[in-house]
Amino acid sequence: MTAQPSQAPAQTDADLDMAVEMLRLLADHTRLAILDLLRDGELSVGTIANQLGRPVPGVSQHLAKLRTGRLVHTRRDGVTVYYRQANEHVDALVRNVLQQAEHLRFENPPHHA
Repeated sequence: MTAQPSQAPAQTDADLDMAVEMLRLLADHTRLAILDLLRDGELSVGTIANQLGRPVPGVSQHLAKLRTGRLVHTRRDGVTVYYRQANEHVDALVRNVLQQAEHLRFENPPHHA
């Protein structure tokens, strides 16, 4: 008799619903661009807005949504708030979705070079 490999338990409906909400947060050009900028570390709202060429109030609204979705964390230094990705899973998710997009655009995606 051979042992069956153990399988991870199926995800619950609550887990799947939370994942869908996370993907909805990522399904926005500006929010995905923000998370991509935060791959290398923390940045202030003003720096993010400047690098994206977007107004600070709009970027702040997107950051608030990402914070509510627990995809970013903050650190305050005086009056300046710095944002960073919440954890390595956010980083992996952003990298994977952007790399998958490269697969749709290129026969030999740049990340394979």
